[in-house]
Amino acid sequence: MEKNKSVIKNELISVCMPAYNAEKYIREAINSILVQSYTNLELIIVNDGSTDQTLSVVKQFSDPRIKIINRENKGQCAAANLAYQHATGEYIKFMDADDIISRDFIKNQYELINGHPTWIASAQWGRFYHNDLSTFTLNPERVWKDMKPIDWLVESLQDGPNMMQCALWLIPRNILDRTGLWNEELSLINDFEFFIRVLLTAEQIKFSDKATLFYRSGMQHSLSRQKSKKALLSGYLSTKLGCASILSFENSARTREICANLYQLWHYECYPQLPIESLELKLLADNIGGSNLKFVSAGYTRVLATLLGWKRTKYIKYLLGF
Repeated sequence: MEKNKSVIKNELISVCMPAYNAEKYIREAINSILVQSYTNLELIIVNDGSTDQTLSVVKQFSDPRIKIINRENKGQCAAANLAYQHATGEYIKFMDADDIISRDFIKNQYELINGHPTWIASAQWGRFYHNDLSTFTLNPERVWKDMKPIDWLVESLQDGPNMMQCALWLIPRNILDRTGLWNEELSLINDFEFFIRVLLTAEQIKFSDKATLFYRSGMQHSLSRQKSKKALLSGYLSTKLGCASILSFENSARTREICANLYQLWHYECYPQLPIESLELKLLADNIGGSNLKFVSAGYTRVLATLLGWKRTKYIKYLLGF
């Protein structure tokens, strides 16, 4: 009975959407919000200095629930923070400008956690390629269930990097007020560091199998595909900060193992562009028990790594521009 009363409250939900050069995708993202069966929402779009027609596309929508903020380019995290500062809802969803969510996504997540200010809602997700939704397939994970946040993190990181994409989560405002916002120093894997802090502030993760994120893959210029020096520095810092948060919350054999593996992974990833940071990550892994994670490769890279070792192989590929 109490749950039914809380659902009737129908609280305002704020969707925060940073947008940079998203003219090809943002219309679909906006439409997926405006057609939600849960209608008491606002959509705050921050046009982060786009040089294409993103702003023109956004302005074509006349729905009064949309707020548009136009600003000079300062990066995705700064844009997300600015959107949050203009949000007035009791629940917050961050969403990329190329995301698509199912029609009952917000409704189903809200009903799971409404009345429980220390709970966060998660969702299922899958990929589609080349802007073709007919290619969509779900990507089932072991963490698609109700879990304690630290257990969710350990389980999801057991096999390496996990899926923490921002649109998956519905977050009570009070949790974000305690957690702090996005780290504006980060670009690559900024979700990792941010959502570790957010999840560890919550008491429970509630999973909805009736909320689906359609994750767009195969875009050549997405942040997740960048391997520039700046992007690698972001990955290095995000990994350090995220693992520090995990180990501060629970310093145990299981958390040391997953953090050592993440350090080791980015030890490989940062070489040779960031040799000092790469070495630091190796030392961090060794200091908490070490990692048995091997250098992952395929095709000719695997052949070269077998013959020359992973360092020489990565250095050669770097010199050749691969």
